[in-house]
Parts: sequence; structure tokens; C-alpha cells
Amino acid sequence: MADDVTATLAAARAVGVEQLLHVGCTRESQLRALALIDAHAEVFASLGIHPHEAKTTDEVALAELRTRAAHPKVLAIGETGLDYHYNLSTPDEQRASLRAHVALARELDMPLVLHIREAHEEALAIVQEVGPRGHAPGMVHCFTGGPRDAEAWLALGFHVSFSGIATFPNAPEIREAVRLTPADRILLETDAPYLAPVPVRGSKNSPANVAFTCARLAEVRGEDPHALAQTAAANARALLRMPAPDAAPVA
Repeated sequence: MADDVTATLAAARAVGVEQLLHVGCTRESQLRALALIDAHAEVFASLGIHPHEAKTTDEVALAELRTRAAHPKVLAIGETGLDYHYNLSTPDEQRASLRAHVALARELDMPLVLHIREAHEEALAIVQEVGPRGHAPGMVHCFTGGPRDAEAWLALGFHVSFSGIATFPNAPEIREAVRLTPADRILLETDAPYLAPVPVRGSKNSPANVAFTCARLAEVRGEDPHALAQTAAANARALLRMPAPDAAPVA
């Protein structure tokens, strides 16, 4: 989320964004996420340890995460996963961290937020081996795979979440995944402050820009953008067990 939280939330509301999920994906940023959700009624959180930081996933960190996840506005565990593009933690460290997160999410009956880059087949195998919760196991966040990867995650029960990357000209395989994702399993996101969608690509991203992603993905799917926005919002609330906002939906 942008540094000016008040302005960021106001801009999001102006385009119809009623609720937001903020991800605390290091031990330190988990504390910032908790402060943010206490200060803003429309903001909820997912807490975990990013694969880049997997080397910090020890018993103390997992105990902290278990305690922090008890907050009523923490709705998911993650982001966790495998990122073999940068390997800022070793593959072994990433695998161990992912296993621990999957087990914790199952123990707490919470959905997972998965970050997978250049490692879909291996991540899928680990998640299947450890076993997420049996219903609505989570989402593959900021999806960067192709249609076969999407089909594999969908078969395991996961939702697929699409960011501004799906609007980039060089992302035809991601758009194929957009087309095949069932209406009840598609999610939209920004991954702010990264990955601003076309036509604002290259700028600092913010939650309001999800409207651009929604419009492009609706075009890809042959749907009305407003209908897709409502569908994705309903899917997110159902997956995360997020309470509906008090305000009426924005037309």
C-alpha cells in the first residue's frame, strides 16, 4: 500500500473498491499490517513469510505467525511459496518454509496465499504432499503461469488471482489462464506498489488501479467489467470469510 494511506484508500473508494487485503510477508511487515487493520475498518490482512525471506522461517517466526494470525481481521496465511527467479533464499529454505505455512494454514483452518514464480510444478507437489485445508484451500496470488498451471491449481481447489501482469502485451499465456478460470474461482488484485497495469504501467501501483486490470480481463473473457468486479469481490469475500461492507455496493 502507498505511503499516504488516507489518500490511497480514498482513491480506491472512488473507483468502487470497498475492502482491501494487505499482505504482511516479513516478520517486521506483519506488525505493520496489524497496525493498519486496527486503524482502518475496510482493510484486512494476510500474514506470512515471503519465499524471498524463507531463510527467516524458524520456530520462533512460526510461533509469532500463529499468535498474530489469531487477530480477527487476519484472514489468510501467506504469502508463501517458491520463487526460483531470484532465489534470495535457497530452494531448500523455500521448500521448508512453504511446507510449514501449508501445515499452519490447515491447522488454523485458513486459506493460503501462494507466491509461485518459475516453480509451479514443484510448488503444487509440495502443497499436495503436505495437504492444505480440504475446502477453499487458498489462492495463487499474482498468477504468472500458463493455462496448464492454472488448470492444475484449479483442480486442487485453489482460486487464481490476476494482477496487472495480465494486461501486459507479452502475457498471452496468462490471458489464456484468465479465459479458462471459472467465474467462481477468479480473483483480481494489484500487488501494489508493484506491477501497475496498462495503461499506467511503469508508475507506482495502488489499489485503485485494479479497475484497469478488471476492464482488460473483462474484455478478455467477453464480460461486463462491472459484473466481473462484483464476481471477483464476492469470490474474495467467500474464500477469505471476509464480512460484507456496511456501505451499499458502488454502482
